Amino acid sequence: MALVLPSTNPLSACLAAPLHPPLLNLSARPLSSPATLPRRRLASLTSALRAAVLAAAMGMLALAAPAGAAEAPASTAAAAAASPEAMDTLATARAIELQFRGGEPRQALQGLAQALAARPADASLRFLQGVLLSESGRPAEAVSVFERMTEDFPDLPEPYNNLAVLQAATGNLDRARALLETALRLDPVYRTAHENLGDVFVRLAQRAYEAAATSPRAEPALKNKLRLARDLVAAR
Repeated sequence: MALVLPSTNPLSACLAAPLHPPLLNLSARPLSSPATLPRRRLASLTSALRAAVLAAAMGMLALAAPAGAAEAPASTAAAAAASPEAMDTLATARAIELQFRGGEPRQALQGLAQALAARPADASLRFLQGVLLSESGRPAEAVSVFERMTEDFPDLPEPYNNLAVLQAATGNLDRARALLETALRLDPVYRTAHENLGDVFVRLAQRAYEAAATSPRAEPALKNKLRLARDLVAAR
């Protein structure tokens, strides 16, 4: 699966940029980036901030990345550029990400913790935190971050996507499918979520075929389907 990473998407692009790998191969893609901040409590978070956050997230994880920042409407990007708050958040997230990828992960996470202490409700920073924790080999903490984001910002699709990638990595395919379906209800053209959902369905098919193949009377057609499903999973 592919996580959305901050540097590859606008608000949804940022949050979805780093974690973009398909579910079949989580290590192949980054998680969503901070640009995908939740929307339920976005009374103070404008579409401009969303675009800015997504843009920052575009270079982070690879679990499930939403459309890149370049895909955001021009009007939204312009609004984000005109918002001092959005630009400040974007600059902070980008600096932290660059530090993390520049070989100073511990310092970057410390700086992110300080930024969150000052702005605990900032969706973009929280999203970035989830992405970086995932890339740091701390999936349980990343899951906690994205879970809270789906509660605080239920209208943002990227947290659902990245959470789905992490759930799929532990074999929780049914939960991953439900999360991706939610992400697509929020954003029907979310390409990363569509791809990840396809990967989840392939793995679910493999699981079902393997269960059916345990019968001593398994037919050649079933064995062929199982082989094809395994080939698809291996290809990712």
